[in-house]
Amino acid sequence: MSTTAPTRRFVRPRRNRTESGLIWLQMGLALFGGLALFLLVLSMMTLGYRLAYAGRIFPGVSVAGVDISGMKPVEAAVKLSGALTYPYSGRVVFRDGNKLWAETPARLGMVFDPGATAEAAFNLGRSGSLFTNLNDQLNAAQVGVDLPPINVFDQRIAYAHLQNLALEIDRPVIEASLNINGLDVSAQPGQVGRSLSVDSTLVYLNAQVQSFRDGEVPLVIIEQSPEVLDAAVQAEAARNLLSAPFSMSIPNAQAGDPGPWQIQPNELATMLRVGKVRAGNGSQYVIQLDRASLQPKLEEISKQVNRKAQNARFIFNDGTGQVGPIQASTIGLTMDVPGSLETVENAVAQGQQGVLLNVSANQPQVSDTANGAQLGVTQLISAQTTYFYGSTAARLQNIQAASAKFHGLLVPPGATFSMGEYMGDVSLDNGFAEAMIIYGGKTIKGVGGGVCQVSTTLFRTAFFAGFPIPERHAHAYRVYYYEQLKSGAKDPTLAGFDATVYFPLVDFKFTNDSPHWLLMETYFSPTSYSLTWKFYSTPDGRTVQWETTGPTNVVPAPKPVIQLNPEFSQDEIKHVDYAAEGADVTLNRTVLRDGKILFADKFFTQYQPWADVCEYGPGTKDPEKLFKKKGWCQG
Repeated sequence: MSTTAPTRRFVRPRRNRTESGLIWLQMGLALFGGLALFLLVLSMMTLGYRLAYAGRIFPGVSVAGVDISGMKPVEAAVKLSGALTYPYSGRVVFRDGNKLWAETPARLGMVFDPGATAEAAFNLGRSGSLFTNLNDQLNAAQVGVDLPPINVFDQRIAYAHLQNLALEIDRPVIEASLNINGLDVSAQPGQVGRSLSVDSTLVYLNAQVQSFRDGEVPLVIIEQSPEVLDAAVQAEAARNLLSAPFSMSIPNAQAGDPGPWQIQPNELATMLRVGKVRAGNGSQYVIQLDRASLQPKLEEISKQVNRKAQNARFIFNDGTGQVGPIQASTIGLTMDVPGSLETVENAVAQGQQGVLLNVSANQPQVSDTANGAQLGVTQLISAQTTYFYGSTAARLQNIQAASAKFHGLLVPPGATFSMGEYMGDVSLDNGFAEAMIIYGGKTIKGVGGGVCQVSTTLFRTAFFAGFPIPERHAHAYRVYYYEQLKSGAKDPTLAGFDATVYFPLVDFKFTNDSPHWLLMETYFSPTSYSLTWKFYSTPDGRTVQWETTGPTNVVPAPKPVIQLNPEFSQDEIKHVDYAAEGADVTLNRTVLRDGKILFADKFFTQYQPWADVCEYGPGTKDPEKLFKKKGWCQG
């Protein structure tokens, strides 16, 4: 039989609330008592230390490295006054580049107060709280405490001293100058402005003197750069520019091309201006040209430069059926005036003495190497001849000069040919002479009389070739030159086949509406008084049917007019206008191709009746008798 031992348990005795409160009270009283005892001991130690050094500075205290431990304040003040002579012996240095200024702190307004400094040293470890005083005493005794001297700094004196320095440092901003007076170019460099900031420098000075050490005080100098500091480069460019004529040329100029053009230095100097442009953080001068002076020169040059590209000119060999060049093609030139103006300006700004103008080249459509097969010029397609018996030498000269301008000329397919475009200026300088012309309802003497013989011949050639004719103008009255046959007889059926021109107001035009180039040839004969105009191309099957009404609604010529011409000399007489009947004429033309009408048109002309006009000079006796003797103006 076994037995089980009883289980034992520990039961904590229970305390009542009264017993717990007493324990906590006992613990609090013990802690407070300990703290009070600690403070009492600490106070006793501090008091004892102060009693030990009563009236004396605690050990380990110094001022600016001067030991004044254990001294009375009065003794310390005396020692400090003799040892710390910095205000009178110290040096404060100011530097500006290579310039140096050195002054004693005293002259800058600093005064050392040894009494106040000694009193501050005496109060170390005495004037604070219990713990602060104990800490200061321990620090001084163990590691030492070095106090700064107490100074009085009169900033008014320092400010005045810095203002005097500013008189030597400050300088104004000066802009560089560049002047062009005739051929004389002068330039002066600019100057960077400098200004001493007295207030900012005073902050650094105060910190330096308070340190009680020699040292250099940084000067706070504010610099201001001029817009343009230097103009030497631009001045040299201007001098170089004015040392020789300024030349302007065409790029890749060939023999016969215009130019070069020069502007002489004296004239160039009047056109130069000094400008200013932004560059980086500042500006710089630039040499500029007066556009108002330069542009007219460039526009005048462009008139000499600009030319249209001209195709080569050819003649057709009727024997071989081939074309051969008689005049080389010409490359067209176009001058860009605004672009050239900018180019010249840039060159001038860099001091260059020459420049290539902005000129573009335009290649002709047909060069000298073209052949008939390429152009579609294979045979004669139209030819007409007019006659002008009785023409004066001047009129013959004008017919020859005008017709020569069209010999060998090519008309592109689809182009409308303008006679005025290729005629150019009808003037004495271009080989024309004065002869009789119809102008303002009168027959007068003018340059180019007879050119209408050329336009009339072209009109007939284009008419019978079957080409459209968008512009044609008839003469005011019938001119019997245009109705002459080879025999010299007049053929009324040729009335209405004339075309007058007066460039640029009155022109003659026809359109090459074929797919081929058209070659024109003109042949003038002074012996047979004839002009032949030929068209060469490739026939496209067109034919021309035409009819004329001949002169209708005929109006007789007015009675002859005999009048005084004050510009004539005495007994000078002339037959200046010839009688002509007025009439209406209509030409009807039908152009067919392969039997079908391509187009039809008509040309209506209304001629005014025209009187014989004879003129005589002042003082001429019985002019009617003189005219009758010659058979003029007899009606």
